[in-house]
Amino acid sequence: MPHPIWHPESLAARLPFLRRRALLTQATRAFFTARGYTEVETSYAVPTPGEEVHLRAFATRRERPDGTTEKLWLHTSPEFAMKKLLVGGAGPIFQFSRVWRNGEGSDLHAAEFTMLEWYRPGATMDGLIAETAVLLRAVLAPVVTCRGVTTDLGHVERLTLAEAFARHVGADLLATAEDAPALAAAAGARLRENETWEDLFFRLLLERIEPRIGRARPTFLTHWPAAQAALARRDPADPRVAERFELFVCGIELANAFVELTDAAEQRARFMADRARRRAIAQGGVNGRVDGGLDGDLDMHWDGELDGEADQDWPLDEDFLAALAHGMPPSAGIALGFDRLAMIAAGAERIDQVLWL
Repeated sequence: MPHPIWHPESLAARLPFLRRRALLTQATRAFFTARGYTEVETSYAVPTPGEEVHLRAFATRRERPDGTTEKLWLHTSPEFAMKKLLVGGAGPIFQFSRVWRNGEGSDLHAAEFTMLEWYRPGATMDGLIAETAVLLRAVLAPVVTCRGVTTDLGHVERLTLAEAFARHVGADLLATAEDAPALAAAAGARLRENETWEDLFFRLLLERIEPRIGRARPTFLTHWPAAQAALARRDPADPRVAERFELFVCGIELANAFVELTDAAEQRARFMADRARRRAIAQGGVNGRVDGGLDGDLDMHWDGELDGEADQDWPLDEDFLAALAHGMPPSAGIALGFDRLAMIAAGAERIDQVLWL
């Protein structure tokens, strides 16, 4: 029978990984402080946990002194709150934030984990990619090995989604955008029953692209199709794509980043579309993908219904939209799975090895 996680033998087996995590935290905090960032803390229990379609939130309830109550959720990301601080004039900011995503669990996923997020007003996608590469080299060894994959951090690869699909899938991604049968034919894939273009896009990404990138060197996968823009702005040079990237190291999806959308009207329209999709998935059992970044996040896919869909019905974050309307400075931001970074730093096989309890 395995020992409980607090047992001295269990903790002793994890201590080398945990001590490396502690050093990583110190080095990361020093990195951002030296670059003029301010560390912030935002609320974990919030009226609106996020609008990512396939993420499930933990519900809770606040009891006020006068006896009234308010339903709250544990946030899936501090993104909305940190962007409000950008509107207020906080300048470059970063946060080590605990986040919660219900229904997740694997060697790379935990239902409660730590997200490192940072935002810089005036940053471009090129600038954020460069800064992220510098961070990796500052806090990790020059060559890292995790889960049997060795990555040299000395050089990075940049690859657009269109280039990745052409190279590894054999399909013209942008020419087949939103056309599932066309993408399936181009990829030589069988379209599954009720499979949408988005479902097929993520299936091909998971099966044919992700296993081949971010291995010998870090890969920044950039310029996502506009349908996958989330909170990123469209590329002014090509509105078919958004200024979004994901980062892969040791074959692990590590981070999700945007040049931020600052248009409140467009953001509202995207939120309404996302809410309609989330309800359709909950009611119809449509296939989907769980993003970490981030999502996120990060790379766990699933098939089936969202249980308890009523529990996933929260009010639109009007305060966030009001902040955007007030005026958010042009900015770029990134969400990085800190537990996964700790796994890479320590050479751990599973996320639970870098969690204290």
